[in-house]
Amino acid sequence: MEQNGGLKKEIGLSVAMSLVMGTVIGSGIFMKPGKVIEAAGGSSLALLAWVLGGILSIAGGLTIAEVSVRIPKTGGLYVYLEEVYGKVWGFLCGWMQTIIYGPAIIGALGLYFGLLLGDLFSLSESMYLPLGIGAVLFLSLMNSFGTKYGGSIQVITTIAKFMPILLIIVMGLWKGNEQVLAMGSGSAVHTGMGAAMLATLFAYDGWMLVGFVAGEMKNPAKHLPLAIVGGLSIVTAAYVIINVAMLHVLPAEQIVTLGTKAAGTTATTLLGNFGGKIVSIGILISIFGCLNGKILAFPRIVLAMAERKQLPFSKFLSIISAKSGVPIAALGLEVTLAILVMVVSNPDYLSDMAIFAVYIFYILSFIAVFLLRKRDPNGGSYRVPLYPFIPLIAIIGSLFVVISTLFSAFGDCMLAIGITLIGLPVYYVIHRRGQGKEVGSFSKKA
Repeated sequence: MEQNGGLKKEIGLSVAMSLVMGTVIGSGIFMKPGKVIEAAGGSSLALLAWVLGGILSIAGGLTIAEVSVRIPKTGGLYVYLEEVYGKVWGFLCGWMQTIIYGPAIIGALGLYFGLLLGDLFSLSESMYLPLGIGAVLFLSLMNSFGTKYGGSIQVITTIAKFMPILLIIVMGLWKGNEQVLAMGSGSAVHTGMGAAMLATLFAYDGWMLVGFVAGEMKNPAKHLPLAIVGGLSIVTAAYVIINVAMLHVLPAEQIVTLGTKAAGTTATTLLGNFGGKIVSIGILISIFGCLNGKILAFPRIVLAMAERKQLPFSKFLSIISAKSGVPIAALGLEVTLAILVMVVSNPDYLSDMAIFAVYIFYILSFIAVFLLRKRDPNGGSYRVPLYPFIPLIAIIGSLFVVISTLFSAFGDCMLAIGITLIGLPVYYVIHRRGQGKEVGSFSKKA
């Protein structure tokens, strides 16, 4: 995409909005309603959690877009932090994405896919894991042949993923007769609004990718905020309304009890066994597409680090297939780690750990806007609107989620932080051997 040292500006508003919605909508909206209700303690607070999760994602998207415009370099979040805070923080972010975030997200999606596929064909629970691993391996193989194959899968699944959402919304609001608001969860486990929002943020995850295309937009100052606000507003509305529709069909207690099966049961209740299976297939396609997108994207983070010689075995991990142009070694690493965590954990745990870990670094990226403006007050073709209020909303909301999660799941959070901090001795060993190199005008020596 680079031409004469710059990016081609070919993306318009409609494509940008489609990108927002396509990268965000995946499995969370179908898998997390029960978890959100249980954590919040009831239906009203659960719906509020979905709204707040959407607002936080919009504020985050608008904020990170300015950072991406000011630092138009490959590598995303880890490169942004390296440019602003120095090599150590950039490395820790990339390490976390490589070791925790990427594998956990891929693993969670794979397990959700295996669970739903097994239910669709009434298979035993012992088949869920093999089916999930099989999906991860199949998509990894397809992506190893070249980006165009993974890209084709992404286009098809993006179109198909809206079918189950629309069917459940329309039929649920039309045929349902359950009370929606002020319904208890029926569970003694009320971990609070922070945990409820954490669960919703898995469904909203993907908005970070929005800012990456800012340098390729025809008019980023005008179209980027519209794409973020418009796209994420549509996603937020869809998420809230589908939850209302499900609560209109099934009691809140039943949604909690059903867990990941709630969306499929809602569809069967509304449309009968055949219609329910059709919607379940649509949900599977949505998860399949989301999983494909993650398998396509996460190895590029590993590649960006390896090309800067910032990982062990960087020479190996930076190998790109001469035939397909795919970072084949980086892809193999992420898939191997994903399968390992799939074997030892469950999808809800993996998704919560991934979101908690990445939001620590998201907060730093939001703060970076203030630092970048101080360094260059007039820089950038896009500036976050309503500054400083939008970045502050992103920072305060993210802090609330992270601190609440620390209180509700302290041990799990310490595990995620500990694995991230293991990266420190790795970093110092690599750089003591003289393998690292300075990048960027804002880089600082560790």
